[in-house]
Amino acid sequence: MIGRIRGTLIENDAPVLLVEASGVAYEVQAPVGTCAEMQQIGAEVILHTHLSVSENAHQLYGFSKRRDRQLFRNLIKINGVGPKLGLAILSGMSPDDFVSCVLADEANLLVKIPGIGKKTAERLVIELRDKLNDWEGVTNTTGSAADTGSDKLQAHKKSAEVESALMALGYKAQQANHVLAQLAEQVDFASTETSELVRLALKSVNN
Repeated sequence: MIGRIRGTLIENDAPVLLVEASGVAYEVQAPVGTCAEMQQIGAEVILHTHLSVSENAHQLYGFSKRRDRQLFRNLIKINGVGPKLGLAILSGMSPDDFVSCVLADEANLLVKIPGIGKKTAERLVIELRDKLNDWEGVTNTTGSAADTGSDKLQAHKKSAEVESALMALGYKAQQANHVLAQLAEQVDFASTETSELVRLALKSVNN
């Protein structure tokens, strides 16, 4: 089992990263968020990896955070969710937003992820709810947990709306996600109007 790779980033063609370590170049499938964090070709990167073995191939999946890899491993244990769908889930929604949806029983938001139907979304909520209570950043105090979950859901909805607006204007998904990731570090999505977020995103992408 290959559990971690530290090496030089050679290519970043989301969702595929090519990382060279000790003279060997590893092709790693990674979520959009992880790919967006690794923009500088030639830089040293560390990926927490999961090796998936099937009859046809051995495929590495990589994550910038160990907790994201654990979430991926929890996902692929669920009936009907294989590695490809698990990766699609963590690309269609950030790990924090996904956990918030599960803890808030918001299966209706999960069905917006490509490849997730109503039954699968409900299964994800039911089977993962108890496993994610100790997720980093989730507060177990009833009131604050509800507030935190609500804010995260609002932020995710607005992020999706801004992404749709950018793509409607001709920007690629990878470019839109990169801009949103940068904007999220500067602005509170939950308390900012969507129109203002779109304006800031366009300002950022045009700079």
